[in-house]
This record gives sequence, structure tokens and C-alpha cells, in this order.
Amino acid sequence: MADVNTVSGERGYARPQRRSVIREDNPDLIHPRSVRTFAKMAREDAQAKSVIKAVTLPIERTTWRIAPNGADPAVARMVAEDLNLPMIGDVAADQKSNLGKVAWQEHLPWALKMLVYGHAFFEKVYTDGSDGPQRLRKLAPRLQDTIKKIDVAYDGGLESITQKATTDRNGRFYPEVELEVSRLLAYVNEPEDMSWVGTSLLRPAYKHWIKKDDLLELEAIVLERNGMGVPTYESYSDSDQDDIDRGQEMVEGLRAGDTAGASIKKGSSLSIEGVKGQLVSPREAIVYHDSQIARSALAHALNLEGKGGSYSLAEVQMDLFIQYLQAIAERIATIANKYLVEDMVEKFTGERVGPFPLITFDPVGSKKELTAEALAGLVRDGVIRPDKDLEEEIRRRYNLPPKRPLEEALAEKNSERGNNEQTNPGS
Repeated sequence: MADVNTVSGERGYARPQRRSVIREDNPDLIHPRSVRTFAKMAREDAQAKSVIKAVTLPIERTTWRIAPNGADPAVARMVAEDLNLPMIGDVAADQKSNLGKVAWQEHLPWALKMLVYGHAFFEKVYTDGSDGPQRLRKLAPRLQDTIKKIDVAYDGGLESITQKATTDRNGRFYPEVELEVSRLLAYVNEPEDMSWVGTSLLRPAYKHWIKKDDLLELEAIVLERNGMGVPTYESYSDSDQDDIDRGQEMVEGLRAGDTAGASIKKGSSLSIEGVKGQLVSPREAIVYHDSQIARSALAHALNLEGKGGSYSLAEVQMDLFIQYLQAIAERIATIANKYLVEDMVEKFTGERVGPFPLITFDPVGSKKELTAEALAGLVRDGVIRPDKDLEEEIRRRYNLPPKRPLEEALAEKNSERGNNEQTNPGS
């Protein structure tokens, strides 16, 4: 029996099959149509948008750094400068050295788009090396709605992506563009197969979003039909058709207002009838589907409505959510270290030899505001020793006046002492 086509010594394959049972079976959620669907969810649904913000903001807000990790100091400094990140031990990144280069804090929100669409691709752009070693110049987003095709190798590895043909605002035509894997930085969220499409954070919420959208329309119809009651007119006589017709016109044109009113014949009646009996309200079902959308991302905090409950349960749920955010940030750091930092080092030094610097970050949710009382306790216990930088930061944070120069303070003190001696010469 002949061997199957082998790649790099592998006999098996990982490329997804057309009729795979683990592939998406909803036509609206199959790439590339899925991009339009998830964009619509993120754009139009308040709860879906809240879920996305709840997941992405803590990751964006945490402090990211470069750890030398035993790499050559010049190489570590190059990575820190080209990504505009501080090295461990630095106060902040050097903004001057990053002019015209990449900023990690600008790249990160685009990378987190993988949560919405399942994937996020970037083209790595380097300098031409004419004035020294090649340096990273740009991480250009290749937006999800521009991607026509994702090519996957037999072994499941990414080969390339193809962007759609397009025209600019002047009508100039640009043909399809194929970007090979060596030019790409690819983030994929929770892949179920090796298609490199990934799984959207909003995928489990799709069913609830559809149902909630229908229920919102139903609720609007219920309020429109029954919210203000129905005007009814009862004529004084069954045989006076003119009065009946006049009453019909009256109830059809009845509106609220400062001068609104009606005049009817004796024996007739005009009333506004409310709903008799109890109608089923869609509101409870809408709230349920909202809660399920939040639960799909472990964002149980979005479901709290001040109705009380177990504090310990809420703490456990929040801890689980923080672990989820930590895992997302670690996934981004792992991908960037393997496919970006190592590539940057190879372009800079001409060889792909470690150890390599690492992109690291503080634990998600660990950045908290330090109160004056807590700071005083840290100083009192010897954990922190006050210095010039700390004093300046405290004065800035609490809107205190800046510290006066020593020479100016001494001159004022000597002046006050001289004035006192003139006032009290015998003292």
C-alpha cells in the first residue's frame, strides 16, 4: 500500500475536511460570511458590546513589558524600542525612540479583534536594512472583511491568506493579494480545527442574540398595541348611524394634548379601555437571553442587578473570569513571542539563535489604585523607601504643590530670620 503524501516526516494530516463533523454548520457563521454576522452582533447589541469591553479592557489596561530572558542586552533593548514597551526595571518606554515605529498598545486592541471574529492577521513590515540592521517598522492589520481565503497546508500549518481585490476612492483597481506565512503574524482564538478561522467569543451567544432580537421586536409591538389602551365610543342609539360614524372618527383621532377633549351626546359614552386579563410580557425572556450572552464569556458580573446573593459565589465567579482573561493575555504573549519577537531578532542579528527576549505582562486585574493610607503603611513597614521620584508622584497624584528648590527655601528662611532680628534686636 502506498504511503500518503508526507510533509516534514509526518504521515498523518491535520488539514480540515469539507464534511468534518466539528466544523461550523450554520451558513451565516461560516467564514467569510461569519465576519458580517459577528460585526453586526458587536455593533448593534448592547450586551454583546458590554461582553467584549469586559473582556478586552482589563487586558489592554494591564502593564506589558519586555523581559530580557538572558538575551543580549542590545537585542532586548531593540525589541523594547521597536514595540514601544518598557523593559523590566524601566519606568516607562522611551517615546522618542519609537517615532515612526510600532506601539504595542496600539497593536493590542487590533489583536484582541480575534475574540470577535475568531482570528486576527497582521503583516510584519521591516525596514530595508539600507541604514543598518532590519528593524520592525509596522504591524499592519489585515482586516477580517478583506480576507477572501485562508490557505492551510496538509499538516495543518498556515500557508498564506488572500485578500480580496479592491479599488481606492479614485477608482484605481488593486488585484487580489496573497500574503505568505513568513510575512504574517496570526492570532487565532480557541480553534476547533486547523482552518485558522478560530472561534468567536460571540459564537455561543449567537442563538440568544437571534431570539432576543425577535423578542425585542415583539415587545415593541405589544407596547404599541396595548400600552395606552384602546379608545371606545358607545352611541346613545343603535339607529343613529351618523352618531356612530361620528364616534368612530372621534376615537380614531383621539390624541393627548393641552387642548384635547371630546363632546358627545347625552346617553353616549367615551372611554379608554385597558387590557383585560394578563398578557405574557417578553421582558423576562429578554433578560434571560441577555444573561446567557454574558455567561457565554464567563462575564457573570454583567448579570448582577442588586438583588442580593452569595458574596462567596460572586467572588468565585469573578475569579474564574479573571483566569479567563489571564489565559487570553497569555495566548497573545505566546504567539507574539514565537512568531514576532523571534522573527525580529533574526532580522536584526541575521540568525535565529536564542535566548530571546519575552513579551510579558502584569497579572490581569492586578493594577489597583494605591491610597495615601496604604502607601503610608508600606513606608512605615519598610516595604518602600521614599525618594525623589516617589515624592513627585505623590504630589502630582494628590494635586499638591511641587517641592520648592532647596536654595529658594534656604534664602526665604534666612530672610525671615533677618526680619525677626531687626524686629527684636535685643533677643
